[in-house]
This record gives sequence, structure tokens and C-alpha cells, in this order.
Amino acid sequence: MKVLMFSCWQRVLSSKIRIPTFMLLLASVGFSFADENEVTLTVYNNNLALVREVRTLELQKGRFEVRFQDVAAKIDPTSVFFSSLTAPDKVAILEQNFEYDLVNSNKILQKYLDQTIRIEAKGDAVYEGTLLSSTRNDVILQVSDGSIRIVNRETVENITFPKLPAGLITRPTLVWSVDCQQPGKHKTEIGYLTAGINWHAEYVGVTNSDDTRLQLSGWVSIDNKSGATYNNAKLKLVAGDVHRARVERQKYPLARTAALQATTPDGFKEKAFFEYHLYTLQRPTTVANNQTKQVSLFPAADVAIEKKYIYDGARSLKKVRVNLEFENRKASGLGMPLPKGKARIYKQDDDGSLVFVGEDFIEHTPQDELVRIYVGNAFDIVGERKQKERHSTGKNAWEETWEIKLRNHKEQAVQVLVVEHFGLDWEIRTRSHDFEKRDAQTIEFKVTVPKDGEVTVNYVVRYNR
Repeated sequence: MKVLMFSCWQRVLSSKIRIPTFMLLLASVGFSFADENEVTLTVYNNNLALVREVRTLELQKGRFEVRFQDVAAKIDPTSVFFSSLTAPDKVAILEQNFEYDLVNSNKILQKYLDQTIRIEAKGDAVYEGTLLSSTRNDVILQVSDGSIRIVNRETVENITFPKLPAGLITRPTLVWSVDCQQPGKHKTEIGYLTAGINWHAEYVGVTNSDDTRLQLSGWVSIDNKSGATYNNAKLKLVAGDVHRARVERQKYPLARTAALQATTPDGFKEKAFFEYHLYTLQRPTTVANNQTKQVSLFPAADVAIEKKYIYDGARSLKKVRVNLEFENRKASGLGMPLPKGKARIYKQDDDGSLVFVGEDFIEHTPQDELVRIYVGNAFDIVGERKQKERHSTGKNAWEETWEIKLRNHKEQAVQVLVVEHFGLDWEIRTRSHDFEKRDAQTIEFKVTVPKDGEVTVNYVVRYNR
């Protein structure tokens, strides 16, 4: 952002429009630059960012306007604040405004209705007269002899105006009306919320030959489409589900504390903050408009993992899912809160090249919790589930007999977790394998299937309505 005493206009170029050189004076008097600004950019997971800038200004006594340009085009004007950190009780904010009526060809033409303009068209044609109307297709003029000229917009090469109409600006601008009772240097602070900027985490993992260890590294991607560039900003990322009140939005033009845990010397440091987690980059960085920036979240960690085969026949008749699971613990080689994001998994081939084996989204995961990454379905393990029998056992009661077959075409035995779901009031009457009850509607069988072998799981369940 910049605080400007004035702006110089030299040429505004838009479709088929030319404006002569001139200067536009902004009535932002009563202060001057003193020091470079300090910018802090705090980005949330839900298309939201908080911009905070601290700048030292030389303020004079009395009333004047402070203008900040180059603010985000997607700013929430109701969230803006400005204050003096040096003498907050001596600098009163009388008004604040967000000006977003940005200059473009159509707006200039509308401002010049009933005024004289000059049009240069193809074939060296020149028309000068009073502008009566301007649409997407044509421009209507009344020339000096009183006749009406309709000029097709496709033939227009240039339109010349005497000056820029009042009320139009080149960039979104914040304006404060200030009453200062203590002249001199003031450290001032401004801030606002803006949409159009987001961040997410991405993880890259490489498994070892027997899929027992995972080299996992984390990255964050910041996507900035807010309409502003944040130069040499202190970057903070908030991980968590921040609630925002839902109200009818005005439409504006696109115009608990914990110890720090270091990653790399100038990378991110993480700490618990309120009910969220805060990641602060330990060096300034520039986040440019219309840019996606990637920054390392943590260096590669060697994590102990377990590969699990899961067959849920009620949801997928034949497919056996493959999950990679690890505990987010220091003992496992990691042990830091992981923000939600996409995890991509690779495996190294015999020739040293990496092969992509699957990806999944993980949710916000606290320290010491389990992380599950679904990478795909097993090619050589097949499931089959069928109901063998169903009969009544009394009023509002019945029994069902189920058969589950697992076939393993691998060169080694595998363990498959068989998941079954129930509703209502149920009871397992007989079963071929032991099971574990996970919750009120779910049980799991752990079944070992030999290489090139088949195993059948049978059970009878009784329902009472």
C-alpha cells in the first residue's frame, strides 16, 4: 500500500480511448512519509486474509485526509481500521471510506454525457460533438450543425476527452478523515479483511521398498487473487475452522499458548493459538497478486507407516482399499500439528525413478493422532460379499446369513480388515472368525489370506425391530 500526496496521470489506455497527459491532485495533506511500512499478512483456510500495516507518518495539527492506495480489490470495507499507535487519544478518525469507482472506457463515456468529445474512426474520419448516448454497439453524437451521428463502435480507433472526469480513480483507495491534536511523528496502523486469498497444505511422501517407512515433507501453497501485492510481508497461516457470520453481502466491483517448534531456520514455526494453530514464516516474503506461492512447511521426516487392506463389501462389492497409516508422533518421526491438505504418495522403482501410487486429502490432524491416506485399490486382492439366507425368527425379528470371500493373488500372505455395518437392534449369533466391535453399527474382522489363496468369512446376524 502507499500513502500518496498526489497521483500523476499520464495516459489511461483502454479499448479505443485516449486521454491527454495531466496531473490529478489528491487532497491528502497534513502528513508526509517517515519510514518504510511493515506488512503482516495472516491467511486463513477459507478464502480470507487479514492485512495489517504499520507505518510511521509525520502528522500535522488539524483535520486532513489520509489515503491508502493499492489495497485489495476484494476488501471487506466494514472490517477496516486505522489508528495511531503513538498517541491514539490524540488522533480521532472522523470518517472512513472505501473508494472503488475505478476508471474504464464505459465509465468515462457515461461521465461525458451531454459534453463534447472527439472521435477518430477508420478511414481518417473525425467526429466532434456532444455525446448523447454510448452503448456496446455504437456512440451517438450531436455535431455542430445540429445533425445526429451514429458511430459504430467497431469503427472507432480513438476517443479524446479534455480531462479525466471527477470521481474516477485508478486503484481501490481507503480514505480516512483525521483530526490530529498532537503533531509530529506517529506510528500508525491500518488493517482490513479481504477475500480472494487462500492457502492449503500439500504433502509429498516416498515409501521404502517394503512400505514400512515414509519420507514425508510438507508444503504450503498461498493463492493470491485479492487484487493487491504484499511486499516483504510477515506471513502467518491459520489452520482451523474459523466461523464467520453469514449476512447478506454488499456487492463491490472487482475493483492456549504452546512452545514454538522449529522446522528450518527461516521456515515456519508453529504454535497453538486460541483454538487453532498458527504457522509463522521466519523471514519476510512477497505475495504478489495473481500468484501461487509455495513455501516449505517442514523438511522431510522419516515416518513409520503401516499399509492396510480394507474390504467394505457393502460399499464396494469387489474392491479392496489400500490405506497408509501413521501416528503423528515424535516417536514416529513427525509429531507436529498437520493442517489439512492433499497428500501425494510415491514409491521408488528398482531403477531409482519415482512412481506415483496415489493421493488423498487429510483433515487438520493434531499431534499424536492417526493419519490415514487412501492411495487406491489393490489389484491382486479381490473381495466378494453375498447374502446366503434371510428368515423370520418371530414377530419383528429375523436372521441373515452372510458370506464374504477374499482371494489373494500376491506372492505373499496379506491381512485384510473386513468391515461390516448394521442397523437397528442387532446381535451376531454365529461367526467363522473373531471380530472387534468398532461402534454401535460397525464390526471388523481381521483376516489373513495366504498367497494365491482364498478365505471365506461367514456370520449370522439377528435383528430385532
